[in-house]
This record gives sequence, structure tokens and C-alpha cells, in this order.
Amino acid sequence: MLYKIQKVELLPQLNAQGNIAYGTYAGFLNTEANGNYAGLAAVSWEIDFWGKLRRLNEAALAEYLASEAGFQNLRLAIASEVAFLYFELRRYEASIEIAERTVALRDSSLNLIQERYNKGIVAEIDLNQAQIQQAIAAYAVPIYVRAAGQTENALSVLLGGFPTAIENSLPLDSLTVAVDIPVGVPSEVLLSRPDVALATQLIVAQNARIGVAQAARFPSISLTGVLGVSNELNDFNSGGLAWNAGASLVGPIFNWGKNKRKVEIEKVRTESAYLNYEAVVFNAFREVEDALIAVETYEQEVVARRNHVRAATNAQYLSSERYDKGITSYLEYLESQRQAFDAELGLAAVQSDLLTSYIQLYKALGGGWLTEEELENQPTE
Repeated sequence: MLYKIQKVELLPQLNAQGNIAYGTYAGFLNTEANGNYAGLAAVSWEIDFWGKLRRLNEAALAEYLASEAGFQNLRLAIASEVAFLYFELRRYEASIEIAERTVALRDSSLNLIQERYNKGIVAEIDLNQAQIQQAIAAYAVPIYVRAAGQTENALSVLLGGFPTAIENSLPLDSLTVAVDIPVGVPSEVLLSRPDVALATQLIVAQNARIGVAQAARFPSISLTGVLGVSNELNDFNSGGLAWNAGASLVGPIFNWGKNKRKVEIEKVRTESAYLNYEAVVFNAFREVEDALIAVETYEQEVVARRNHVRAATNAQYLSSERYDKGITSYLEYLESQRQAFDAELGLAAVQSDLLTSYIQLYKALGGGWLTEEELENQPTE
């Protein structure tokens, strides 16, 4: 809107004015009342001899494009945050399932140890150890339920609604990203990031404002014209057209260097815009590299965590069998339970971190990337 307003400043301006009056005073005292009317059309046009209006137009256009880039940056941030919260929610729900399953297992173990303690088969320390492990799993459940509920509320509000439950449609294990990540990211991709585009347009706007400040040091030239009629109300037919045309020139002569200082200020602001642009670009490359490292390392960690869960679960089963046969102590069995519980929770956390790293890469690349096949099919000039 501001760009459209500034754009019309390059065109001539046409204004109309009319008035009608009746009385005994019209510049001097009359003995009889009379009336008169006047209708005028005035045209004014400032000639953009020094380019001031064109520079203002360029600045307004650049600021409009910067606002569009800012809007796209906001959309990208919101979309990324929605995905992040969704993955966090699935992580907490997976953790609730793990904790509840572990509580059920430890309840069974606790009941068995309680019976053996009552019969004097095991010592009280074994009973206490079983109670401790059952309590650890039991209080983990409300911790993850609380985190899941608060995440659901945050996600609902971010989506523009009241806090409500989110449908549990997809378990964490089923959420995967099956895409090919490019080995090298061309700089043109990063230049399309909304924050980079915003910083670019701010430089363009600030450069234009230097031209505006420079033009303010020179005279402004305007052309004016007036065409109209004026006569008494009781004699419409005797009036004639009246017109005049002219030009005006207004320019600074001596203002204590104020306009020169304004030019210098705009140049400093432009230098600041360039420095901000460099910082944004450097940060863009860093975010991409960080995200690529995160994706690669989290993928490796997920594989290792799955092996950990597999081994810990099997060790828990074997320890249970060994304890039932009296081959090992109850402490070993409890330790195997603890390791299996921690391993499953760790896997859920890293799976969520891997999905989040893809979102970070998506955001760092300004909204996605092209696969190698798509890059090969890109048109060449």
C-alpha cells in the first residue's frame, strides 16, 4: 500500500475547488446583497529532475518486498515450530507407553518379591530394591503425561485454536523422512531464504535513501496550472474561463550543512545494512552445516540406540531367567531392568531429535531442498 502511494507521486496531481457565497460583503461593502460562485481545477507536477521521487519509489518497493520476505520468514518459523511440537508430542507419548509398560512389569516383579519376602525366602533389601524400581517407573508416567499435555496445548494454540487433545494417529516409530539430502548446497538456495531476501531488500531501500538525501541538496522544480470560472450567481452566462500557468523553484541555499549530514547518515545506515546482510548470510551457512551434521549423526545414533535397546531387552530377559533359577542375584535383575528402561527412553528421545534435525535443515534451507535427480533436471541457460 505504501509503495502504491509513493508510486503515484511521480504523476501530476489534479485537485478541484469550488465555492459559492451570498451577502453584502465581498472584499468591500455593498449596499445590496449579491452572490458569486467560483470553480477551479488545479494541476501540480513536481518534475523529478534529480531523481528524488524515483529513489523514494525504489525505497518503497524494496521495503514492500522486505515485508513480504518477513512474512514468508514468519510462515516458515511457524511451520517449523508446528512440526517440532508435533514430534515432541509423539516422543512424550512414546515415553508414556514405555513407562506404563515398565510399571506393569515392575508391579509383577514387586508382587513376586513381596510374596517371597513374606515367606522369608528373600531379604528385605531385595523388597526395597523392587519398590524403588517400581516407584521410578511409576513417577515417570505423570512426568511424561504432563509434558505431553502441555505440548498438546502449545500446539493447539499455535494452530489457532483453544487447547485441546491432538489425535494420536502416528506412533513415533512410524515417522520417517525418506528423502535424499544433497551433498553440496548451492549458494543460490541460501539466497532464497526469507531472512536473506529481507536483508537484501533493506540494502536496496537504504541505497535508494542515499539518493533521496542527495537530491534534497538540489532545488525542486514544480509546474502548476489553474483553470476555472467565477461570476455572480444571477448572471451565469456572462462569466468566462480564467486560467494561469506557472513554475516554481525551491532550493536550499544555506542550512548549516544539515542536508550534507543527512547524506552521511544515510551512508552510515547503508553500511550497517551491508554488515547485517553479511551476518545473516554467514548465519545461514552455519545453520545449514549444523543441520546437516545433526541429521548425519542422529541417524548413526538411532542405529546404535536400537542395538542398545535390543541388547538391553534381551539382557533383562536373561537376567530374569537366571534369577528365577537362582543363578544370579536380584540386584543384577533390577540393574538389567533399569538399563532396558533407560535404553528405550533414550531411543525415543533420539528418534525425536532426528526428526527435529530434518525440520532444522528444512528451515535452514529456506523451506526445503532439491534432490539430486531434481538438480540434474534443472534447466540450464
